[in-house]
Amino acid sequence: MTAETPQEREPITSCEQIDLSDWDFWARPMAEREHAFALLRERDTPMFFAEPEVSFADPGRGYHAIVRHADVLEISRNPEVFCSGSGGATNITDMPPEFAEYFGSMINMDDPRHARLRRIVSRAFTPKMIQKFEEDVQIAASTVVDELLEKGPGCDFVSEVAARLPLKIICDMMGIPEKDYRFVYDRSNIVLGASDPEYVPQSDVDSVVAALLTAGSELQQLVQELAAERSGHPTGDLISALVNANIDGEQLTLQELGSFFILLVVAGNETTRNAISQGLLLLTRHPDQKKLWLSDVDGHAPKAVEEIVRLASPVNYMRRKVTRDITVNGADYREGDKAVLYYWSANRDAAVFADPYSFDITRDPNPHVGFGGPGPHFCLGAHLARREITVMFRELLGRVPSIEAGRPERLFSSFINGVKHMPCDF
Repeated sequence: MTAETPQEREPITSCEQIDLSDWDFWARPMAEREHAFALLRERDTPMFFAEPEVSFADPGRGYHAIVRHADVLEISRNPEVFCSGSGGATNITDMPPEFAEYFGSMINMDDPRHARLRRIVSRAFTPKMIQKFEEDVQIAASTVVDELLEKGPGCDFVSEVAARLPLKIICDMMGIPEKDYRFVYDRSNIVLGASDPEYVPQSDVDSVVAALLTAGSELQQLVQELAAERSGHPTGDLISALVNANIDGEQLTLQELGSFFILLVVAGNETTRNAISQGLLLLTRHPDQKKLWLSDVDGHAPKAVEEIVRLASPVNYMRRKVTRDITVNGADYREGDKAVLYYWSANRDAAVFADPYSFDITRDPNPHVGFGGPGPHFCLGAHLARREITVMFRELLGRVPSIEAGRPERLFSSFINGVKHMPCDF
């Protein structure tokens, strides 16, 4: 999974030069990627690409790249035809059977099984528990900024600030002991950063697959051991609530609990971390917007957070498979086709967002799809993510108003729009 050096890449001037399945594309500078997706959005119908070649799965016949906002909405609203459960939603190639044990969470399922699991999990997020989480977010964010001020400028904002808040909240929610925070953090980096050589040595594809399966196995083993302890002896955390939940006679199996934990810790940790990191970067590059937010921190926060999520779009895409022939917005899809919903591109669609590349903390309306499109797979943790981003920036703007981001080091990934490291100064 190596890429050419920038000098060897020709500039993209037409759709024919774009290959979203080529790792070289995702190594290009952000401005070049933005230009490529703008060209794709100008097409009358979605462009069709060959699937990435991987040794652990047979290639399918290709996929439609869904890059326009209107198309993402229409397909998301039709989960019966554009399904998530046939081969997985989080990867373009079909998920091998051995992956399903660890990564076969409800995000990769369809109704009725998806509805059953979401119903059980949603009951665990009671108003009382949500209220407790919100109080915990404030305490955790204050502590993170306390320690940032103690360390002083020059530290890595990603690891010292952006990653710490969601990691602590997710682990505390589940009842993961503090001694295991780093263990969870490192494994979640492997799960979402397997294509980046910093997290997984790229010696060969088999080693990458082995690293993924090992990380999944270790995370699942951790939560299953805790679940065994709390079965019948709850301690007030989410693991206790889930392992002892009985909704209409239904309970989560240990395998389902383990897969849900991997989904929660990866989605709830990595994506919020990247939104916070890219939020500081946006404020640094747009000092006028920072000044405006500082003029009324609480008043501007709701719209500012939505704008951060829109431009950050931490999850680049989700995949769907077509269950029957259908025409959507003038484009034809055949049974068995794949459609990859590029949320990052949809959130820059000039047909929906005026001046889409600008950062405007007063943008209203802001119908972004940063938490996914409408339908059964809309992000379960959107409320918590918004709360974490809001509280983190309230602490930073209120106590470290001069903080600025340095040059970001981006994650090498087609799935996650991530920042690995980023120095900060104040």
